[in-house]
Amino acid sequence: MPKATGGHHHCSHCGKSFTKLGNLNRHERTHTGEKPFQCSQCGKSFNELGYLLIHKRIHSGEKPYHCSKCGMTFTWLGSLKTHERIHTGENPFQCSHCGKNFTQLGNLNRHKRTHTGEKPYHCSQCGKGFRGLMSLKQHERTHTGEKPYHCSHCGKSFRGLMSLNQHERTHTGEKPYQCTICGKRFTLLKSMKLHGRIHTGEKPYQCSQCGKNFRGLVNLKQHERTHPQEKPYHCSLCGKSFTKLEGLTRHERTHTGGDKTYHCSLCGKRFNRLRHLNKHERIHTQEEKTYHCSLCGKTFSQSEDLESHERIERLCSDLCF
Repeated sequence: MPKATGGHHHCSHCGKSFTKLGNLNRHERTHTGEKPFQCSQCGKSFNELGYLLIHKRIHSGEKPYHCSKCGMTFTWLGSLKTHERIHTGENPFQCSHCGKNFTQLGNLNRHKRTHTGEKPYHCSQCGKGFRGLMSLKQHERTHTGEKPYHCSHCGKSFRGLMSLNQHERTHTGEKPYQCTICGKRFTLLKSMKLHGRIHTGEKPYQCSQCGKNFRGLVNLKQHERTHPQEKPYHCSLCGKSFTKLEGLTRHERTHTGGDKTYHCSLCGKRFNRLRHLNKHERIHTQEEKTYHCSLCGKTFSQSEDLESHERIERLCSDLCF
């Protein structure tokens, strides 16, 4: 039992004193690990009633905190305060390695790990490492199948709260992020940041092989695959490698033969590429002669055939005259 002396309540574990018994009880749970407050909907437990009440907003969809600038709503006060920095431009947390600024201390700490390579959070199921605890928690749900965040509009479930927030904007049409230079609005913060680089000319992602710079990480990854040594998609039948998955998929159809997705509705002939089907269908529709040579008037069903013909015509003209 905790001891009370001179109006103070003392922790039996560490001796720390409190003026109120309730504060002592909350403190002692940090030693015992006791979490007496349980969510009736998902079973998650908390060591304080206040934390349980805040958690319940995830299930109810309640967002009591409103941004006075754009009207965006939030489940937690801390989320609102962080969001408001988008409008004020405040980025109080600076990286000591590269000078980059952040609106949240947690984001700065995660960013610093990109310099150190540290990934302190590990999945107990597969061992994969993560820079942030939230990234780990969201990853773990890929193993458990848990999707605790539900859309209040359509009921769709999500593993992460951010994914839910992004999805809900498809219902509301909300675009809370506005470019300060041209005024264009965006649903996602990352989309606005990527757009902003059009104005600033910033291209922070550099190819390690040729030095070319890109505005977005996706653009860099796609570019890197054009270098010969990286072709991550391999055909299991002949070993041929491809830079993109769709290239491998198209190639594999040449082995199976039967997997020709696109078929002509008039004669039933099948094709493994849509453009081949489109070219074939012109035979039936009599659209095959739609491209006219400006030099001799000859017609072609394909623009590339016309271009090839005109090159020959011009070459012939140069040689003959």
